[in-house]
Amino acid sequence: MKNWPWAILAPALLFVLIGLFAPWIMTHDPASQDYSALLKGPSGAHWLGTDYLGRDMFSRIIGGARTSLVAMAFVLVAALAIGVVIGSFAGYVGGKTELVLISVIDIALALPSLVIALALMGVFSGENFSWMSDYWKMIVALTLAWWANYARMSRAVVVAELQQPYIEAARVMGASHIWIFTRHILPHVLGLVVVYASADAGALVLAIATLSFLGLGVAPPTPEWGQMLVDGMSYIEENPALVIIPGLALTAVVVSFNLLGEAFALQKVPRAVRGRFLARKKAARAAEDAARKEVEA
Repeated sequence: MKNWPWAILAPALLFVLIGLFAPWIMTHDPASQDYSALLKGPSGAHWLGTDYLGRDMFSRIIGGARTSLVAMAFVLVAALAIGVVIGSFAGYVGGKTELVLISVIDIALALPSLVIALALMGVFSGENFSWMSDYWKMIVALTLAWWANYARMSRAVVVAELQQPYIEAARVMGASHIWIFTRHILPHVLGLVVVYASADAGALVLAIATLSFLGLGVAPPTPEWGQMLVDGMSYIEENPALVIIPGLALTAVVVSFNLLGEAFALQKVPRAVRGRFLARKKAARAAEDAARKEVEA
């Protein structure tokens, strides 16, 4: 972590902190309407102005960050759990069970995740799911659309680890299957999947905003960036800030998580030795060679 690019971590960390402390950061109730202050520009009372219902834009942006963070966290945790369990089980058991599960995973990966989520939202709109709110329908739909990638990666890691000599040694020593999986295989699985999930977080925030933009996600008056974009489209000429502000917030979060995922991945790539560290290594090697020659002489 000595050479960790903290400038890349900062934007994603800022988004998480804003989402966690949103109730204390918001200056107004994000759902409170003030018809005497419609479409106002930035001022001391409203730092980013107001929307077409007189709602404070700053508070709605902050509230939207909390909405996206909570939904993203639920989907990531659930999709990771489902994907790791199914993929690891398929790779560890093998045989016909693996073939069936891999077929299911490939079918799930054949279509884009957003298309699957849209189809599931259509299924959930029926009367049989009327007891579930739109917010939780969106979370369940995205979870069922997102787990396959993690399952595929988990299965690949498990199959590779099972070929390692230390796994065979553990079996010879009488270690149980649960011990081998939890102590030797699962850490490697989570190490890869969590790195991928860190980059996937940005895509999830974008998917949440897309579903809300299409009217299938977070329902008003709950603040959400995709819904704010829809609301602002009708007033883009009169007050373009209604679209620009949530658009910039969404772009910043997606880019920051993508960069964070790349930084995590690069931390696992061996780097060439250079700079002062290389000079010290060369000096130490030269001293060893000189000492060896003296001894031989």
